[in-house]
Amino acid sequence: MNRRHIQLGAIVLALSLAAPLAAAQSWPSKPVKLILSQPAGSGPDSVARLIGDQLSRKWGQPVIVENRPGGQNAIGAQAAAKAAPDGYTFYFATAAALVTNVYLFKNLPYDPQKNFTPVGMIGKVPFAVSVNAASKLKSWPELVAFAKSNPGKLTVANEGPKTFSGMVTRILGSNLGVEVNSVPFSSVSAAVTDTIGGQTEVLVSDVPSVAQMVSTGKLRPLAVTTARRIVGWDAVPAIAESLPGFDYAGWMSIVAPAGTPAAVVERFNRDLDTVLKDKDMTARLLAIGPMTEGAGTVPQMNAFLTEEHARWSKLSVELNILPE
Repeated sequence: MNRRHIQLGAIVLALSLAAPLAAAQSWPSKPVKLILSQPAGSGPDSVARLIGDQLSRKWGQPVIVENRPGGQNAIGAQAAAKAAPDGYTFYFATAAALVTNVYLFKNLPYDPQKNFTPVGMIGKVPFAVSVNAASKLKSWPELVAFAKSNPGKLTVANEGPKTFSGMVTRILGSNLGVEVNSVPFSSVSAAVTDTIGGQTEVLVSDVPSVAQMVSTGKLRPLAVTTARRIVGWDAVPAIAESLPGFDYAGWMSIVAPAGTPAAVVERFNRDLDTVLKDKDMTARLLAIGPMTEGAGTVPQMNAFLTEEHARWSKLSVELNILPE
């Protein structure tokens, strides 16, 4: 009897281990939905559709991008959080949706730390500090010197206090010990237009939004907000070169509703990593937004999110940011 029990136990264990593997291998058996908090035609939308197209070819199933813009990412995030955790709905998330919103808004209709399971990183989006090409400010040191000698006079265009560019503007002022006049705009395109027109002196925005204006000579980038200089902008210094440790970039990732089968999450993670590490895909993504080094692993994504929450929690205290 003991031998029979041992054999039976071994069979049950083998079946229990094989079941998730079989489920992951047969998945997906129907279309996969990718919810996005940004509108059609936006930078994240272009990235999501490009990645979705490659995953669709790999899986033999359509990847449907569903745009749910509005509410500072809350509408799309809530829809994804409430979706059935069956492995067929995922959320294309930004830094705002998963981290910074927690410290900016009192009553979010979702909990990014409880409602989602990380799948993988897509890439980081560098931000830049730019001026009108005709500006008298020719370099980052000149901008800093002007701001320090003219407190409150330097007008800095961004997308508002509860956006990444607005937060970076505030962090810059705090780190440099200067007072700037932060000017919020309803969109990055409006901020770009007014900076080119001379209504504002400086612009803080993601690099993809100003790349064309920089290449045509209408804007001059003075610095980037990442820890190192970025590809294609090698002559533009990183702020970290004068402010050690300064490293702020937007980022994009994919998460799943909490409770999604682990085997499916792991399968998605591996396939996403393969797609992102294709040289052609890396170049195409860089042209429209994120710099990618692959999806990483699920544990790495978990650790990254933990570190980001710790960092922004500390910043919210240091900058006296009160959720509203």
